[in-house]
Amino acid sequence: MTDVPPRKRPDPAEVRAAVLAVADWLGDESAPAPSRPALAAAVRLTARTLEHLAPGNSVEVRVPPFVAVQCIEGPRHTRGTPPNVVETSPRTWLLMVTGLLTYDAALGAGELDASGHRADLVAGLLPLVPLGPGASRTE
Repeated sequence: MTDVPPRKRPDPAEVRAAVLAVADWLGDESAPAPSRPALAAAVRLTARTLEHLAPGNSVEVRVPPFVAVQCIEGPRHTRGTPPNVVETSPRTWLLMVTGLLTYDAALGAGELDASGHRADLVAGLLPLVPLGPGASRTE
Protein backbone atom coordinates (compact mmCIF):
# COMPACT_ATOMS: atom_id res chain seq x y z
CA MET A 1 0.00 0.00 0.00
CA THR A 2 1.38 3.43 -0.89
CA ASP A 3 0.99 6.52 1.24
CA VAL A 4 -1.52 9.02 -0.02
CA PRO A 5 0.08 12.44 -0.55
CA PRO A 6 -1.12 15.02 1.98
CA ARG A 7 -3.92 17.33 0.99
CA LYS A 8 -3.10 20.94 0.31
CA ARG A 9 -3.51 23.08 3.40
CA PRO A 10 -6.79 25.00 3.27
CA ASP A 11 -6.46 28.74 2.69
CA PRO A 12 -7.09 30.44 6.08
CA ALA A 13 -9.19 33.16 4.42
CA GLU A 14 -11.34 30.53 2.73
CA VAL A 15 -11.74 28.65 6.02
CA ARG A 16 -12.76 31.82 7.86
CA ALA A 17 -15.22 32.78 5.10
CA ALA A 18 -16.80 29.31 5.22
CA VAL A 19 -17.20 29.54 9.00
CA LEU A 20 -18.59 33.08 8.82
CA ALA A 21 -21.16 31.83 6.29
CA VAL A 22 -22.69 29.64 9.04
CA ALA A 23 -21.92 31.89 12.02
CA ASP A 24 -25.46 33.25 12.49
CA TRP A 25 -26.78 29.69 12.81
CA LEU A 26 -24.00 28.78 15.22
CA GLY A 27 -24.83 31.77 17.40
CA ASP A 28 -28.59 31.13 17.32
CA GLU A 29 -29.91 27.64 16.72
CA SER A 30 -33.32 29.12 15.83
CA ALA A 31 -31.76 31.04 12.92
CA PRO A 32 -32.28 29.50 9.47
CA ALA A 33 -30.03 26.50 8.95
CA PRO A 34 -27.27 27.00 6.38
CA SER A 35 -27.45 25.25 3.05
CA ARG A 36 -25.94 21.77 2.91
CA PRO A 37 -23.07 22.96 0.67
CA ALA A 38 -22.27 25.84 3.05
CA LEU A 39 -22.33 23.54 6.07
CA ALA A 40 -20.23 20.92 4.27
CA ALA A 41 -17.63 23.52 3.28
CA ALA A 42 -17.28 24.86 6.83
CA VAL A 43 -16.97 21.36 8.31
CA ARG A 44 -14.54 20.03 5.71
CA LEU A 45 -12.29 23.07 5.64
CA THR A 46 -12.02 23.27 9.43
CA ALA A 47 -11.36 19.53 9.78
CA ARG A 48 -8.68 19.70 7.10
CA THR A 49 -7.17 22.71 8.88
CA LEU A 50 -6.91 20.56 12.02
CA GLU A 51 -5.32 17.80 9.94
CA HIS A 52 -2.60 20.23 8.81
CA LEU A 53 -2.18 21.90 12.20
CA ALA A 54 -1.52 18.57 13.91
CA PRO A 55 -0.33 16.10 11.28
CA GLY A 56 -0.30 12.46 12.21
CA ASN A 57 -2.39 9.33 12.25
CA SER A 58 -3.09 8.56 15.88
CA VAL A 59 -6.53 10.22 16.22
CA GLU A 60 -9.39 10.12 13.76
CA VAL A 61 -11.85 13.02 13.86
CA ARG A 62 -15.20 12.17 12.30
CA VAL A 63 -17.94 14.65 11.46
CA PRO A 64 -20.50 12.60 9.55
CA PRO A 65 -21.69 12.83 6.87
CA PHE A 66 -19.06 15.30 5.69
CA VAL A 67 -15.54 14.34 6.69
CA ALA A 68 -13.14 12.14 8.62
CA VAL A 69 -9.51 13.16 9.06
CA GLN A 70 -6.55 11.71 10.90
CA CYS A 71 -4.35 13.95 12.99
CA ILE A 72 -1.90 14.11 15.89
CA GLU A 73 1.44 12.35 15.85
CA GLY A 74 1.70 9.02 17.57
CA PRO A 75 1.06 5.37 16.87
CA ARG A 76 -0.14 4.91 13.29
CA HIS A 77 -3.44 3.17 12.74
CA THR A 78 -3.96 1.24 9.50
CA ARG A 79 -6.86 -1.26 9.81
CA GLY A 80 -10.30 -1.50 11.36
CA THR A 81 -11.70 0.94 13.88
CA PRO A 82 -9.03 3.32 15.12
CA PRO A 83 -8.32 3.19 18.86
CA ASN A 84 -8.54 7.00 19.20
CA VAL A 85 -11.67 8.54 17.72
CA VAL A 86 -13.49 11.84 18.16
CA GLU A 87 -16.94 11.95 16.55
CA THR A 88 -19.62 14.61 16.63
CA SER A 89 -22.31 16.34 14.60
CA PRO A 90 -21.51 19.13 12.15
CA ARG A 91 -23.05 21.81 14.40
CA THR A 92 -21.21 20.65 17.53
CA TRP A 93 -17.94 20.43 15.58
CA LEU A 94 -18.33 23.99 14.32
CA LEU A 95 -19.30 25.25 17.77
CA MET A 96 -16.07 23.74 19.15
CA VAL A 97 -13.99 24.98 16.21
CA THR A 98 -15.22 28.53 16.82
CA GLY A 99 -14.83 28.43 20.59
CA LEU A 100 -18.56 28.83 21.18
CA LEU A 101 -18.54 25.42 22.91
CA THR A 102 -15.65 23.72 24.64
CA TYR A 103 -14.61 20.14 23.97
CA ASP A 104 -15.21 19.28 27.63
CA ALA A 105 -18.69 20.82 27.63
CA ALA A 106 -19.61 18.93 24.44
CA LEU A 107 -18.27 15.70 25.94
CA GLY A 108 -20.14 16.28 29.20
CA ALA A 109 -23.39 17.01 27.36
CA GLY A 110 -23.10 13.82 25.31
CA GLU A 111 -22.73 15.79 22.08
CA LEU A 112 -19.26 14.37 21.44
CA ASP A 113 -18.02 10.79 21.47
CA ALA A 114 -14.35 10.36 22.29
CA SER A 115 -12.56 7.06 22.68
CA GLY A 116 -8.95 6.20 23.30
CA HIS A 117 -6.36 7.85 25.50
CA ARG A 118 -5.18 10.25 22.75
CA ALA A 119 -8.62 11.52 21.65
CA ASP A 120 -8.69 14.34 24.20
CA LEU A 121 -5.56 15.85 22.62
CA VAL A 122 -7.92 17.38 20.06
CA ALA A 123 -9.24 19.70 22.81
CA GLY A 124 -5.88 21.47 23.04
CA LEU A 125 -6.03 22.34 19.34
CA LEU A 126 -9.38 24.12 19.50
CA PRO A 127 -10.68 26.68 18.69
CA LEU A 128 -9.40 26.99 15.14
CA VAL A 129 -11.50 29.98 14.03
CA PRO A 130 -12.49 31.87 17.20
CA LEU A 131 -15.87 33.60 17.09
CA GLY A 132 -16.56 33.82 20.81
CA PRO A 133 -16.60 36.97 22.95
CA GLY A 134 -13.62 39.16 22.21
CA ALA A 135 -12.81 37.37 18.95
CA SER A 136 -12.70 39.35 15.77
CA ARG A 137 -15.06 38.18 13.05
CA THR A 138 -12.80 39.58 10.36
CA GLU A 139 -9.11 39.13 9.75
